[in-house]
Parts: sequence; C-alpha cells; structure tokens
Amino acid sequence: MHPQSYPLNTWYVAATPDEISDKPFARQICSIKLVFFRNPQQKIVAVEDFCPHRGAPLSLGFVENGQLVCGYHGLRMGDDGKTQSMPNQRVAHFPCIKHFAVIERHGFVWIWPGDQTLADDSLIPELHWANNPDWGYGGGLYHIKCDYRLMIDNLMDLTHETYVHASSIGQKEIDESPVSTKMEGQTVVTSRFMDNVMAPPFWQAALRANDLADDVAVDRWQICRFSLPSHIMIEVGVAHAGKGGYDAPKSHKASSIVVDFITPETEHSIWYFWGMARDFKPEDQALTQTIQQGQGAIFAEDLEVLERQQRNLLDYPDRALLKLDIDAGGVQARRMIERVIKQEQAASASTNAGEKQCSK
Repeated sequence: MHPQSYPLNTWYVAATPDEISDKPFARQICSIKLVFFRNPQQKIVAVEDFCPHRGAPLSLGFVENGQLVCGYHGLRMGDDGKTQSMPNQRVAHFPCIKHFAVIERHGFVWIWPGDQTLADDSLIPELHWANNPDWGYGGGLYHIKCDYRLMIDNLMDLTHETYVHASSIGQKEIDESPVSTKMEGQTVVTSRFMDNVMAPPFWQAALRANDLADDVAVDRWQICRFSLPSHIMIEVGVAHAGKGGYDAPKSHKASSIVVDFITPETEHSIWYFWGMARDFKPEDQALTQTIQQGQGAIFAEDLEVLERQQRNLLDYPDRALLKLDIDAGGVQARRMIERVIKQEQAASASTNAGEKQCSK
C-alpha cells in the first residue's frame, strides 16, 4: 500500500456541473474511482464506481429515474450506496458501497473524499468573485500527468514565466525582481511587484480591452495565495505607471484573479481546473472567450514541462532538488500539506485502535 500523499479530509473540485448530465460520469480523485450522477431531485451525488454484484464499473451503465443502473446485470444503485433492486433477485443483504459528500457551489462540484463524518460544507472556500455580477469568469480543465505538488510549485513561483511563457506573459523583469514569501493565517502568500516596466503581450491586450493605452510603462504585480488542500488564487494585473500600482483606481488598470484548483487523480496525475475572474467588462462574453483562449494556451505551455519533469523525477528518484529563495512559496505549501497528512494519519490510527479495543 502506497503512503498517503494528499489530504483526504477536505474539499476538492471534482467537476463542473455541465460535465454531469443525464449519464453516469466517471472520474478518479485521490486514487478513488468514482461515478457521479443526478438523483431524483437532480442533485449531484457520487458513489464508488464498483458494482457490488460482480465488480463491474457502474459508470458503464445508465441513469433511470435518478437511480444508477449497472450496465452488466441491471442492478440499481441508490445515491446512498445501497442497492435498490435487481431483476429477479432479493437485494436486502447486498453489501453497500461508499458514497461521498458532494456539494455544488460557486460553479463547481466539490467532493470530500475522506472520512464522511467530518464533511462540513462550511469549509468550502468562499469565492467572492463567484456569482457576482460585477465579475466575469471563464475557465477550463486540463488533465496533466504529474504529481499535484509539482503544479503547486509551478504556480507559487512565477519566475518560470520569463522562459516558459516568453511570448505571452513572460518578461525579464520577473526574474530580476525580488519575491516575498509570508504566511497569512493558513495561507501561504508569495508576491512580486515590478514598477515602471512595459507590459508583455497578454497584458497589452488586457489594457486595450479595458480601453487603456498599451504602449506606456506600467506597474505590474503578482500575488499568489495557496490554501489547503491545493487551491491557489493569484492576483495579477498592470496599472499605468505612477497611478498607484496594485491600489490604482480601476480606471487606470487591468487586473484579475487567476483561479487554480488542483485535484489529485493519482499520485502522478491531476485534474487542473483553471480560470480567470476579472472585474472589468464582466458582461462582455466575447472578451471572456478571448481571455479564456489566451489563458488556455498559456497553461498548455506548462503541461509539457510538468509531465517531462515528472518523468525525470521518477527516473532519478534519489536525486535531491535545490531549494532557492524563489522556491519558498512551494516549500511552505508542501510543509502545510505534510502536516495535515500526518494529522490525518494519526487520527486514523487512533480511531482504528479504538475500534480494535471495542471489539475485544
């Protein structure tokens, strides 16, 4: 059995609501094979993708009257993991399968893969830009074959933009500017401010979209915030130089929040839900689509780097990696993750010991 490599008693983004329609939807999260479907009340639910009869994936079946019908022998599964019926069979003593807490909120489907008695929907992060008419949002999903912590490293150290994204958001001033790392409560924050620089192509386009000149010097900022288990929000933007930078009035800047929800699929693969929330021209759907396409192309450039990095790390498991100043945000995030995993393991061991004592 592999050691636990990700927190389980927490909320991950599992899907977007549009992915789950009138058919079973299979997705593996934290090495758990799941099937999502809509119950009779059209609420999204999730159970193990395992038929208790012969072990076939329930996702190969279909949904009828809010029940999941196995495509092998017609077993009907309810949203509570209990078999409801099966043709010509008595099912009262059929074993249950696991069902999982699922919440649809902020335009995402959230799942709690760990101890279901601890699931608390008040722990789902509050996204102030979601469902707010003053903000526009567009995003997408990538499947990437890498450890989720490599993606966290990538997003908490944006120095790589100069090299990986040279034609869009990269510029030499990024790696020439100092980066600051600090803790704000349970959040790791890395920040970099670049004053009196020229905007790179992506931000030139953003300035034009906000009816601002794109050929003058700007003050640029990047503020990355990591929170458990693997969520990163990055405040990014440019303002005409001398107008206040990050604190400049909206009439002088173009700014947004890069949204990153990183959900482990397995130890070496992830579901990466990405997007950008902006507080200018939120009603402009064409602009949303243009930004979405541009951002999607930028993140696609990371994909090859991360997947080849993962293969290298697997090929050279004994190599030690350097930890530089620019890596501090990722290092702090990893320490938080490690602490939580150890706490979960200790609590699980204590619970198992208690159960053994009670059974004597």
